[in-house]
Amino acid sequence: MEIISINDKQDLKKIFEETKTIAIVGLSPKPEKMSNMVGKFLKEKGYKIIPIYPKEERILGEKVYRSISEVDENIDMVNVFRKSEYIPEIVEEILNRDDINTIWLQLGIINNEAMKKAKEKGLNVVQDKCAKVEYNNIFK
Repeated sequence: MEIISINDKQDLKKIFEETKTIAIVGLSPKPEKMSNMVGKFLKEKGYKIIPIYPKEERILGEKVYRSISEVDENIDMVNVFRKSEYIPEIVEEILNRDDINTIWLQLGIINNEAMKKAKEKGLNVVQDKCAKVEYNNIFK
């Protein structure tokens, strides 16, 4: 099965360059969790981070929202740290907004059906890639 995803290094670079604000779905408050490490890394690289998490008031010093639809500011990219079976409902939430350009599923997360829908709506789709690893590969 071929994974529906942007793989070209130049296209990924363009996404990073055009992105200012990243909502991170599943951003854990625990520093040892990968989502927290990636969120901290992206914040240190100058991106505005918006944590989406079911509990906590603040993560990495930022206000936490329970869902993407609750966020009242512009989002350029949604970076997802949730299991593949949750992707369809996350994509539905994303498609109800008109400000999001990219949906990025972290390493090990794949849902071709949902991502095909997002791609058909004109979104950049990235699956099964770590944003931190890709960023480091591009901007060495």
